[in-house]
Amino acid sequence: MRSLNETRVSTLLLVVIAATLLGVAPRLAAQDKPRARDLGIVLPGQPGAHNAITDVAGVAVGHATLISGSGRLEVGKGPVRTGVTAILPRGQSGPDSVFAAWYSLNGNGEMTGIAWLEESGILGTPLVITNTHSVGVAHDAVIEWMLSHRSGFSFALPVVTETADGFLSDMNGFHVRPAHVFEALDAAAGGPVAEGNVGGGTGMMCHALKGGIGTASRVLPSGRGGYTVGVLVQCNYGQRQRLRVDGVPVGEELRNDALWPCTEMEPDSLPENRRWIRSCGDRQAPGDTPQSGQGSIIIVVATDAPLLPHQLKRLTRRASLAVGRMGGLGENSSGDIFLAFSTANAAIGEIAEPVNIVMLPNDQMNDLFEATVQATEEAILNALVAAETMTGANGIRVYALPHDQLTEIMARHGRLRR
Repeated sequence: MRSLNETRVSTLLLVVIAATLLGVAPRLAAQDKPRARDLGIVLPGQPGAHNAITDVAGVAVGHATLISGSGRLEVGKGPVRTGVTAILPRGQSGPDSVFAAWYSLNGNGEMTGIAWLEESGILGTPLVITNTHSVGVAHDAVIEWMLSHRSGFSFALPVVTETADGFLSDMNGFHVRPAHVFEALDAAAGGPVAEGNVGGGTGMMCHALKGGIGTASRVLPSGRGGYTVGVLVQCNYGQRQRLRVDGVPVGEELRNDALWPCTEMEPDSLPENRRWIRSCGDRQAPGDTPQSGQGSIIIVVATDAPLLPHQLKRLTRRASLAVGRMGGLGENSSGDIFLAFSTANAAIGEIAEPVNIVMLPNDQMNDLFEATVQATEEAILNALVAAETMTGANGIRVYALPHDQLTEIMARHGRLRR
């Protein structure tokens, strides 16, 4: 009889082999994919040890990734390219309460719990990111998880947010279940964070290339407080021709190549709203498409700087500048929703008596503004660099940002460091 460990190893190997054949191999470790700096693209600012949101002490991130099926979309059956990403502001031990604020650059999206967050200035639960039609199940699952993991828990308005992965996945099939949310929450840990085709970002596109999860951080010099700002994004937005990297018009130079989304099936056999997609055998780039500019981006900013909710609101607004630097405009169909929290001022939601809190003066926030923009810009770029080409529903293939072309373009513009 085979041991449990032998069975697990065999199952894992089968999953990896099958996923590889589909062009959607899962990321098995946080460090196994190159990042922007590995390619010689070094954006301004000093990153933390992991260049991740988890460089803010206590912050934990976990993913659950769902990849199955291929071929024609059948609602309820697949193909499935989706998942869940969980962020725990104070890690597994809690308590979860942190000062927080949110901001919407364009509100064609959802973030639950923000009415009370805006009223109280406090985030009291883990934050979960998934696909658009799985917000409800994730919301319920967070409550169930807190019932079993948070002593004395009785009430919560969880913060769950989303971007849409219906281009590559059976988003109407309700494939995310409570167990997947529990998996992401239980897996949340500090240290390196998996990026690209993982968690909530599994089936996402960004600038008409494969997108997903990305993260980065910045640490201020000790003479300026030594604070850390960490960012995690789920990027699923933007037009190709507007993509810019460190100011270089990368999207314009990639616009007329063969990297546009395509289908392995006959285009005429696709659903009517997908028939603009070219065949993968057609090397002619289609130029602008009905998909251009659609999608969303979720940005989560964490810091250990002692900021109050109104100051955190100021940080969330600065994340918009990074989206603009990368080429996003907050288009009408995009849900660009951001949240920031501070891990300073511990246990603010669990106290019953007046308490002294610490606040950074407003005139000392400029460095944090800059760090937020820098970390957000690099997090988006890391998502694009880590993502891998994926084929999903209806044989639709979305290409990854090609590292060789990216580095050639950056070198030509004098923006590559080796």
